[in-house]
Amino acid sequence: MIRYILECMAFQLLFLIVYDLFLKRETFFQWNRVYLIGTFVLSLLLPWIKIEAFRTSVSPEYFVYPEYLWGMDMSEGVVVARENDASFDFSAIEIIFYGGMLIAALLFVYKLYQIDRLKRQGEIRYFENFTRVVVRNSEMAFSFFRSIFLGDKVLEKDHESIIQHELVHIEQRHSWDLLLFELMRIVSWFNPLVYVYQNRVSELHEFIADARVAKTHKSEQYQLLLSQVFQTQHISFINQFFKSSLIKKRIVMLQKSKSKRVWQLKYLLLVPLVVGMLLYTSLEAQENGISGEEQSTGEEQLEKENQLPQLSNPNQDVVDVPFAEVEKVPVFPGCEDADNERDCFQQQIQKHIGKNFNYPQEAIEKGIEGRVNIMFVIQKDGSIGNVRMRSPDKILEAEAARIISLLPKMAPGEHKGKKVRVAYSIPITFKLEGKEEFGTRKNDDGTVDIAFAIIDKVPVFPGCEDAENKRDCFNASLQKHISKNFRYPKEAQEKRIEGRVNLLFIIQEDGSIGNLRMRGPDKILEDEAARIISLLPQMIPGEHRGEKVRVPFSIPITFRLQGPEENGSSQSPELTSVANTMSVMAYVKKVDGKEYLRCMVTDGTKGLPGVDVSIQGKNEVVVTDFDGLIEIEAQKGDVLTFKYKGLPTTMLVVTDQQKYHITNK
Repeated sequence: MIRYILECMAFQLLFLIVYDLFLKRETFFQWNRVYLIGTFVLSLLLPWIKIEAFRTSVSPEYFVYPEYLWGMDMSEGVVVARENDASFDFSAIEIIFYGGMLIAALLFVYKLYQIDRLKRQGEIRYFENFTRVVVRNSEMAFSFFRSIFLGDKVLEKDHESIIQHELVHIEQRHSWDLLLFELMRIVSWFNPLVYVYQNRVSELHEFIADARVAKTHKSEQYQLLLSQVFQTQHISFINQFFKSSLIKKRIVMLQKSKSKRVWQLKYLLLVPLVVGMLLYTSLEAQENGISGEEQSTGEEQLEKENQLPQLSNPNQDVVDVPFAEVEKVPVFPGCEDADNERDCFQQQIQKHIGKNFNYPQEAIEKGIEGRVNIMFVIQKDGSIGNVRMRSPDKILEAEAARIISLLPKMAPGEHKGKKVRVAYSIPITFKLEGKEEFGTRKNDDGTVDIAFAIIDKVPVFPGCEDAENKRDCFNASLQKHISKNFRYPKEAQEKRIEGRVNLLFIIQEDGSIGNLRMRGPDKILEDEAARIISLLPQMIPGEHRGEKVRVPFSIPITFRLQGPEENGSSQSPELTSVANTMSVMAYVKKVDGKEYLRCMVTDGTKGLPGVDVSIQGKNEVVVTDFDGLIEIEAQKGDVLTFKYKGLPTTMLVVTDQQKYHITNK
């Protein structure tokens, strides 16, 4: 915001310099009026305009890492949240800013009150084109919208000239111009250029009215009238007839000969000035990045040239080795005696980020949050360099860059007996408290459910305590449990009932099973599925960020009858895996300027609970609710993946469409 304000003021200053040097002394009063109001509005819009054609080219030292390296799981990443304070939390700058606005607004209201009081106390007479208000014991003369205020001490013979002058203000709606700048003085009370603009426009209004009236009244009489000094009202947004500071300038302009039409070419100076401003606003957007076309081309070329994990840097005769592949990882200070230096490195860098993290105030005010993917190189001397980032906003990038800049010098990594540059990536997730984290769901009782796909430590199924991959062991053990305890209900066999029962249950904070919900073709099959789940043993509860949490888990049980017509022999009913249909229907939903996809995932007939939904390239997963519904923030080009046990994986590519319907069999 501060940058925007400074840019607006800089543009306004340049526009005013051009006006004062080249246009102010010309008699093209209407053109000047359009110039002043137009350039003021333009100065507010230009900082937001970015012209793609003006953007800079890639720096010759820029190195684009291939896409696979950005996605490598080198670190679990860090999620840092800013807690919302229920009390009002304003900085000193905000207090000054809003305080100034309040004072300026009160002054504006007071000025309106002054005008209203004059009107109520004066003698009012209505005419076709205006309302005349005669103010007792006064020598004032001014107009405000359709009202002309005249003091009773102003000479009777001067009334006609004054009214003709003020009618020009009324006809050309000059009060609206001044009111615009008066409102801007409230918002930008700290900006002196707003006051300068208002002063210049007020001058022009008088020059325009003087020039019009001088055509029908003798100039000598009119100039004599102007040379008198009268009492004035000090109200900034009225058109005052008698204003001492303007009288001399008005006389000079009346005596000045009309400017030649050729001098209107001076207004063409605005063209290079605006182009230069657009060039500046477009260039600054690229000062730390490259264009999308150049990045795409560079990445495609590098992906072709770099099939192996080692990365050849095109600008230096060196090799960058990914952290996950380097034989001897860089040693973070304090990890020298650690048994596993790789794990110690990751733990220490996460502690460093947590310790130095500071949520940017501007990002808090704008509600900006999201993931900053950071890639940097640990050089051969142990220093940090070549930092590159991807994120939803520059504000978050600046904070991430500051944190990385504070990393200490390390013992360099080694590969094949030589010191090498080590490429390392880590995501930092900025999250404002009060918004649900990816893969989490807050319950009415205040508890939080963490999706099985993203939880730090999954619940441990009995027998999986020593397994290397407890997540895979959990899935395998659960399948074994279902197969072992499965019985096809006799009543269902007789009635030829078959189909899929979708189950969703919670592994509680104490390791027990609860909140079982089911959806199947018949209650007989649902009862059998419930019986199987009721036999699940007590588990070691899951943990997320060091705390025990509830973990929702979904699994389908498919009941299918096999008869003599299959394989030429009679077989007993059994539990089988069949690949049925997954259908995804989605539409775009906009909230606070962001686009979300509201998806409904079904098996062709009913909603599927517990479907894992992820965006390719992001280590985040959301899970459909019991009705198969989910909302996920997605942008054009994102590829959404829908996974569910026993069903084919389905993908959805986000385009400019507003609705989607994909069926995968």
